[in-house]
Amino acid sequence: MKVKTAILILSIGIMAVLACSSDADDSIVFTDDESTTDDDGTAEEVTLSAAFSEFDANETTIYLDGNNVVIETTGFPNHETVYWGVGNELYREEPDVDLTPSRIPNFDGSATLVVSANPQLASSSTSTSLGAIGIAVSGAAIFNDQEGNGPLSGAAGSLDWTGAHIGPSVYHYHLEPKAWSDDDGALIGILADGFFIYGRRDYDGNYPTDLDESGGHFGPTPHNPEEEYHYHIQNELYLNQYYVIFPGDYQGTPSSIN
Repeated sequence: MKVKTAILILSIGIMAVLACSSDADDSIVFTDDESTTDDDGTAEEVTLSAAFSEFDANETTIYLDGNNVVIETTGFPNHETVYWGVGNELYREEPDVDLTPSRIPNFDGSATLVVSANPQLASSSTSTSLGAIGIAVSGAAIFNDQEGNGPLSGAAGSLDWTGAHIGPSVYHYHLEPKAWSDDDGALIGILADGFFIYGRRDYDGNYPTDLDESGGHFGPTPHNPEEEYHYHIQNELYLNQYYVIFPGDYQGTPSSIN
């Protein structure tokens, strides 16, 4: 009798757990892969690109939500810069940098970008706007080749050793980020249209020669042996000594970075 009672109680408990799981299905967050259903009823597996393993796990949280990838970031870089301020363990003395007023620990740089897990080229390109246009693997933001309402040259003196500064309130990169990429093919980050951007060299170690007007092309990457569309930092000097990360237009459909 005791055994039957125990079995009955266990069965009820399992049924309750299953019922609760069913009720919560809509709020499940998939952190690895998930199968979704196309309009024709066929199953399609959605997976995170291997490139996301390059993003700093202390500064970013990345997961799948249905057919989309969610990238949440602190907005803080994981490397040395003068903009951390004296006393911070990542502070780097840079006496030639014309510092902007703010320092990294004094602002909230957190942001979220939601992009398709399988981005596609759009029928027409879209101009970038002021503010963040992407998220770097370090956790900080990527900006275009403009500063405020004018050219970047007006703020060049405030850029640190890795082509970044703070303005108006977040730390962000304009130039090739030498903290982890210097004339190579390292992953720089992801842009707001869902396509990854790499350094100046291609997967084979050579400079790509078939880039479109936005610095993008189809080809293999260190994270995907199959051909996929991706951007590169273009080999065009700015102010005779710098390489701007992304002076072009989005070739995909951009999402906002909030």
